[in-house]
Amino acid sequence: MSSEGDNHRGGSVRSADAGEKRPLSSVSTRQRHIAQMARKYAASPLTTLSHHMDEAWMREAYRRVRRDSAPGVDGQSVADYGMNLEQNLRGLLERAKNGSYRAAPVKRAYIPKNETETRPIGIPTVENKVLERAVVMLLEPVYEIEFKDCSYGFRPKRSTHQALEAVRREAMAMGGGWVLDVDVRQYFDTIPHEQLREVLSRRIGDGVINRLIGKWLKAGVWESGTVTYPEAGTPQGGVISPMLSNIYLHEVMDRWFEEEIKPELKAQASLVRFADDFVVVCSERAEAETLLERIRTRFAGYGLTIHPEKTRIVDFRHPWKSGQKPQTFDFLGFTHYWGKTRKGGYAVKRKTQGKKFRAALQRVEQWCKSNRHRPLRDQHTQLCAKLQGHYAYYGIRGNYRALANFHHAVTRRWHYWLMRRSREGLNGARLWRTLGYFALSPPRIVHGHRPDQLQWSLLS
Repeated sequence: MSSEGDNHRGGSVRSADAGEKRPLSSVSTRQRHIAQMARKYAASPLTTLSHHMDEAWMREAYRRVRRDSAPGVDGQSVADYGMNLEQNLRGLLERAKNGSYRAAPVKRAYIPKNETETRPIGIPTVENKVLERAVVMLLEPVYEIEFKDCSYGFRPKRSTHQALEAVRREAMAMGGGWVLDVDVRQYFDTIPHEQLREVLSRRIGDGVINRLIGKWLKAGVWESGTVTYPEAGTPQGGVISPMLSNIYLHEVMDRWFEEEIKPELKAQASLVRFADDFVVVCSERAEAETLLERIRTRFAGYGLTIHPEKTRIVDFRHPWKSGQKPQTFDFLGFTHYWGKTRKGGYAVKRKTQGKKFRAALQRVEQWCKSNRHRPLRDQHTQLCAKLQGHYAYYGIRGNYRALANFHHAVTRRWHYWLMRRSREGLNGARLWRTLGYFALSPPRIVHGHRPDQLQWSLLS
């Protein structure tokens, strides 16, 4: 399967290195070049991207693979792969380009999703991780000029906290409104392969890249000694999965909303999306209801389902406009609500979502129970690290009370399980005095606002 001339979709197809004679030095330089070509030939698929994948490109891809990532079905760690790195990368690159590469099945594992459910993830082999990263490095400059500003998930220099601030900013600017809180049922597990590849072919015409993506989609899932071959979905956990899911939802939702729906609306509406989690803030209820039905129809046409029970329209109007207590909605682990300001007005505030708070506390308590016999100093170090990790995500302005409650609850549970250490001989008062030397990290706000982002209250 040639890397040139594949998947032509009418019109002229363009090479990502058209007119370039001299070799490009660094990965970042070549990525800028790819972006220039993608911008120049925005209406045509790029047909020769894979030639940028050389040994230097593969070394950079290996460097970006997490060293502590879990091994795949072959049991090989990243460190093991790196012991004979140059030969491994050279062989992988050759197989990827001549078509003899075979994608190993991903190993199925489960992580907690909430208090009652788990989320399946796939763990690729190390060479799959390296090659997936190399392909992502090719796709990023092409699609970063395509993606809309409303998309925040799995993109360079974008984060969950930027998405949260965007939701808050839009809700404040509209004086509240009607929020479409949309849940896509099992999104990563239901993406149709054929439709995904059709969407990809509109911008990617390189045969090597398309062949590799096809192999990853068909690689199968290994679980308990059995390999299954799902007909839809991209396994979460792989490097390529977030990129493919972003590309698909860009076509299904972002581009459609920004270019087709938004110009038709009579009132204000704003979309904020992080991966498969998104909300739409509308200033009018009628348009919110109409938009929800159109979203259901749109997603059904692309093989996706909007969850009928978890999707809802939230009355999030300003309290002075609605004349009643507004509803709340959850997004990216935070509950959004209208709260009083010090000056007596109202502002959109965020606090740790209840089920996220309980799940995090349950994990810490389980750790305290399992490690209660370890030296106090070791326990203190680990618990402080866990608290710092919690603050790093939930430490946003206005959420100090939830952080303080979490800190207090962790301290209490640590005390509870230390009291159950055998042969310790510590009573409660003595234990508390001892713990005074091992105070846990206090709550702190990590994500403040710049001066132009300070909360303000609506006066009318």
